[in-house]
Amino acid sequence: MASLQVSDSLFYSSSCRSSNRINAAISVPKLPRISLSAPKKPSIDLVEQLRMRANKNTSSIPVEKIVPSTAIQENNADDSTNSMVTAQLYAILDSVADRVEMHNNLGQQRDNWNTLLLNSINIISLTATTMAGVAATGGAGVSSLLALKLSSTLLFSAAAGMMVMVNKIQPSQLAEEQRNATRMFKQLQREIQTVLALRVPSEADVKEAMEKVLALDQAYPLPLLGKMIEKFPKTFEPAVWWPSNHSQANNKNAYEREQSSMNTEKNGWSEDLEVEMREIIGVLKTKDTEDYMRLGNLVLKINKILAISGPLLTGIAAVGSAFVGSPHGSGAAVVAMAAGALATTVNTLEHGVQVGMLLEMYRYCAGSFKLLEESIDATLNESEVEKRENGEMFEQKVALQLGRSTSQLRDLSEKSIYSRIDGAELEEFASKLF
Repeated sequence: MASLQVSDSLFYSSSCRSSNRINAAISVPKLPRISLSAPKKPSIDLVEQLRMRANKNTSSIPVEKIVPSTAIQENNADDSTNSMVTAQLYAILDSVADRVEMHNNLGQQRDNWNTLLLNSINIISLTATTMAGVAATGGAGVSSLLALKLSSTLLFSAAAGMMVMVNKIQPSQLAEEQRNATRMFKQLQREIQTVLALRVPSEADVKEAMEKVLALDQAYPLPLLGKMIEKFPKTFEPAVWWPSNHSQANNKNAYEREQSSMNTEKNGWSEDLEVEMREIIGVLKTKDTEDYMRLGNLVLKINKILAISGPLLTGIAAVGSAFVGSPHGSGAAVVAMAAGALATTVNTLEHGVQVGMLLEMYRYCAGSFKLLEESIDATLNESEVEKRENGEMFEQKVALQLGRSTSQLRDLSEKSIYSRIDGAELEEFASKLF
């Protein structure tokens, strides 16, 4: 028994030591404890506090900072009005672009008319003149002579009728009218595009554009019958393609008010600039416009003479060719051939040189100076300087339209002032002398 106890104690001690060695071999550090808990719901008191804070912030906003519904409606109405005005101006722009195309096509067509009718009438006249000369030689038989006489007379008559028609409508002048109309509508098209690009258009812009379109339609009509511009007026008048300026100030004392109140520069305007512009108006009236009016009247008289002489000479040639082969046939043949040659020359001078185009060019130039005079006058008559165009910009535009620089424009006005003063002193000296 004693031996069994000893063996048991030895086994127990050995097993205890072996168990201690195993625990030391596989020892692992202890992990920290993590407490997992579900999120707590906010209490009712916290929700109430948030609601009270939100109500307090809302009540602290001033009443005037809250946008009323009427203001929103007014803004929506303004936006709709602006969009409508813009749509109207775009519609006018489309109409202007269409007119540019139509006037350009008509200008080319009527220029072709001038070339074709000129060549056709000259060929007919020369052919009739040749037939009259062949018939006057007497080398042909009786039947051939009659055929030549009849053909020559008919050709001269046809040429005379065609000359009357062509001189009435003046194709070269018609072509120049359409070219000017194309230029004016292109200028209006650029003005509308500039307005649309720079700012929001207003109803005044739409009204002004509409008035300009109607004025151009009246100045340069498309149809020939009924609305054609008179080609042979009694007196020469400048072309007018702009609407009447209803906004021009009619107050006679506007200039005195401006001179008393404008001692310093305001909106680019000064007393010196106003004096300069008024001198430019005087120069335009006494020199440029007067010169073009004189040249226009001269060309108008020449055109009338040529328009009458061509058909008259062709008619004389037709009558002369009818008497070829008669007892006085030699003189009649000379008259027919001479009148036919002269008629061809006159027709070439009138429509080859394009006298009608020169007349329309002078009408346009005189009208341009008249428009410049009216624009300067209307600007100066505006009593409120703030409503005028900027003075420096206006001076630059006037100088460019006259083909000068701003310094040359000032020199021109100074020379005008000095010449007027010298003329007044000369008249005063002459009055004292005599």
